[in-house]
Amino acid sequence: MNNETKILLNVGCGPRDRQHGIAGFEGWQELRLDIDPAVDPDEVGSMTDMSAVADGSVDAILSSHNIEHLEAYQVPVALAEFCRVLKKDGYLVITCPDLQSVCSRVAKGDLASPLYESPAGPIAALDIIFGLRAAVAAGNTYMAHRCGFTLQVLLNTLKACGFASVAGFARPNVFDLWAVATLSYMSEQDIQALVRQHLPVR
Repeated sequence: MNNETKILLNVGCGPRDRQHGIAGFEGWQELRLDIDPAVDPDEVGSMTDMSAVADGSVDAILSSHNIEHLEAYQVPVALAEFCRVLKKDGYLVITCPDLQSVCSRVAKGDLASPLYESPAGPIAALDIIFGLRAAVAAGNTYMAHRCGFTLQVLLNTLKACGFASVAGFARPNVFDLWAVATLSYMSEQDIQALVRQHLPVR
């Protein structure tokens, strides 16, 4: 049995004292990568250029609310980088805003009114679609949102960009999407086991 410690690459990790909060990675070694050197990552780099991370060197990637910060044309570049650094049996856990549920609230007139409270304060549809306004106003332009996804678009994009098996769901009550994507083909039973292991309860 291989007892080697598994490596989780946390892209867009944020500040060092922020816990990623994703179940199933207990005991893993976390490698933190961020474009912002101010958050003291292990490696400074963007999702579109992770040259500091070797080919086939990580067991899993966590992408939590950062793919929406890319321009749409950059998304395939970033996902190609994810595929490059994953081991053959590696996988991605990804979460991002759900534009379908957000836009349903916008269609009802709820553009600027708070939809929920977060540690950063009240969050409106404007923040979910375009990025946290307070952070952007304070000069953190990395926090601006430049593209977006519905569940089907996210799953289709993952498959089109090199992932063999994908599974995920939307949580309309909290306006987010969650998915897992494996580099090698995985049976539906096995990928659903990954969903249960890492993704939150719907």
